[in-house]
Amino acid sequence: MFRKVFFALCLLWLELGSGGAVAADSPEIYQLRPGDRVLISVWREDTLQREVVVLPDGSVTFPLIGRVEVAGLSTPEVEQSITAKLKKYIPEPIVTVVIVGIEGSRAYVTGKVLHPGSLIINGPITVLQAISLVGGLDRFADEGGIKVIRAKADGQEILPVNYKDIISGKNVSTNIQLKAGDTLVVP
Repeated sequence: MFRKVFFALCLLWLELGSGGAVAADSPEIYQLRPGDRVLISVWREDTLQREVVVLPDGSVTFPLIGRVEVAGLSTPEVEQSITAKLKKYIPEPIVTVVIVGIEGSRAYVTGKVLHPGSLIINGPITVLQAISLVGGLDRFADEGGIKVIRAKADGQEILPVNYKDIISGKNVSTNIQLKAGDTLVVP
């Protein structure tokens, strides 16, 4: 028995001592965006359970504490923020925040595609997959002029897409993964 416990502890130590290699393989923690829906509840406080939508300004409103900034935060961070604010009214509140809709996580496809519009990003999606989801290119699309417009802190970035190279398999490096807020333009 001692050997099994010792072996398990050694494995754990090796995993933790790997300098974050395990964490690098895990997906990014989802951060709330305007338009997302969350269920906020406080244990043993039935009147403090609400499904709320993250407003365009990045906040939600919750009983007793009012407006809370949540955009850009993960659910554990929102739980901590609400817990801290509720301590004024409830001793030792236990807050749970559950994402019930990710409508704020959208990319947009515009231009000469069969069904332009928005796509909810509920997992990794590439340019080619997005084009497929909107029905493909129409016959007048400029395959050489496709680009992704991505918002950055200091403005916008234009990412060219070489559609012919992607579909031929020559070079798929421009088949980039879309992020929330991206706009795929097909002239």
